Parts: sequence; structure tokens; C-alpha cells
Amino acid sequence: MESIGVLMACPMSSYLEQQLDNRFNLIRYWNFSDKKQFINDYADSIRAVVGNAAAGADAELIEALPQLEIVASFSVGLDKIDLNKCKEKGIRVTNTPDVLTEDVADLAIGLMLAVLRRICESDRYVKKGLWKAGDFELTSKFSGKRVGIIGLGRIGLAIAKRAEAFDCPISYYARSEKANTNYKYYPTVVELATNCEILVVACALTAETRYIVNREVIDALGAKGILINIGRGPHVDEKEMVSALLDGRLGGAGLDVFENEPEVPDKLFGLENVVLLPHVASGTEETRESMANIVIGNLEAHFQNKPLLTPVV
Repeated sequence: MESIGVLMACPMSSYLEQQLDNRFNLIRYWNFSDKKQFINDYADSIRAVVGNAAAGADAELIEALPQLEIVASFSVGLDKIDLNKCKEKGIRVTNTPDVLTEDVADLAIGLMLAVLRRICESDRYVKKGLWKAGDFELTSKFSGKRVGIIGLGRIGLAIAKRAEAFDCPISYYARSEKANTNYKYYPTVVELATNCEILVVACALTAETRYIVNREVIDALGAKGILINIGRGPHVDEKEMVSALLDGRLGGAGLDVFENEPEVPDKLFGLENVVLLPHVASGTEETRESMANIVIGNLEAHFQNKPLLTPVV
């Protein structure tokens, strides 16, 4: 398989990059400043694209690669891949579900605790020597808070399970009510936000879920409500969220993702009721290696005419 051209869309994992390099003819897209010249030189040799949450395969790239057979995502999300174009062209698509579920759910709980108990601010308080001048102010309890989850898939369920251990009542919004759970279901996100104290975004990013958290939802969550986003940045109307935080209409936020990564609104930097992370929910050595192995396994299976490990299309 060393002659098979595999295009890596952007830097994502040194382990994955090394494994791809060992097995295939790896082409690093980010090394080419002139994309048009790149297409002219390599279009006929590329049979696979490896992408992630930052870069994948849009319609333009798919059309430019006539020999493309498979797009393997180093992510569970598929919003950077034009799935309709892949279906039209008969191109297979895979992702990396399940292996990152626990890490993402862990981080969601961590963000809830960090925002409510002001862990980051407390850390700075000690390191700046301010404790000597007096005790840190009181914070807010997490246990027992009403948690609402947008999207009750693998990750949403894992978050719910963890929050239940803190005696948090769980409710959720999804496209339809789930038959396998006793959690309270709300048919709209506004109703969910009205009836919870912590709102967690854990759904897939689609055209329908873009800005699923808008001004109406934020206002329903309210001045004491906490927004946690471990989904995708465009799930939230970022301008409305920033405005609500500055105006005191939203109580706080824990954010692992942003609308135009790696750009983050400057106005968030001075807010102590906001915890900001650089899209690291699945960022543990163990999980990223497992994700990389799934990507490799899917590519090898495809080119050996075996069943894909995690097929999407």
C-alpha cells in the first residue's frame, strides 16, 4: 500500500502522521501554499483524504480529486466533510466514534465544576499570593443542579451518567424522544433551557443545529444559567453569547470549541465566569492513539477490500 496516495488535510497527530507515512504515500496538504498547483501535480495520485474537526473534504476538494475513494475523519464529527458529495461520487466516509466518548464526557463535567466552583480563578488567586490578604469568595454548588443536554447520543448519555452521580436531575432535547431512557424530554431547546441550570451542547453539527443556541435559548437559560459547549463552535451564536455574558443575562460558560477556531472573542478573556479551552475534549494521549488506529484500520480495510471499521457512508 506504500504507493497509495493519502492526503492529510492538516497537522493533527504526530503518531497518526508517522503511521500513515509508514504505510502509504503520505502527502501533507499544509506544505503546499499554491493549492491550484498542488491539485495539478497530485490530483490523479490521491485515493484517500484524512481530515479532522478543523479540515476535511469539501465539495471543491472532492471534485478536484478524481481518484478519491475514501475520506477518513480523525474525529467523530463530520461537519468538515461534504457527505452529500461523497454519496454522489460513491466515496466512503469513516469517523472515530466511541473511543473519544469518555474523555469528552469527562471534560464536560470538568467544565461544569470549573465554572461553578471557579477553579481556574482560585488557582490564580493562590499563585498571585492573594490568599494572604483574605479568603477567596464563595462559589456555587454543582451537586444537584438541573442539567439539560442538547443531543442524547453516545457523548450526551455519557455526560448524563456522570452528572447523575452528582445527584443532578437530567433532561434533554433531541430530534425525537428516546425510548431507552427515563430522562425528561423537552421538544424544543427553549423549553429545555428554561427548565435547567446548566445547558450542555453535545449534538452533531448540521445545517439544522447551527446556532441551535441562539439569543432566545440564552435568555431562557438566564442570568444564573451556565452554558457548556463541547460540541462545535457554530452550535452557539457566539456574538449573542458574548453579549449575554457581558450584560449579565447569562451566568457563565465553559467552552471547548469556538465559531472560528483558533480565533476566540477577545471580550471573553477578562471574564472570570468563563472557562476557555483550546478544543481539547478528546485530547488525551490514550484516546488520540486509539483514534489514529481507527483511521489506519479503516484505510487498510478499504484498500484490502475488507469491511470498514466505522463506516458512515
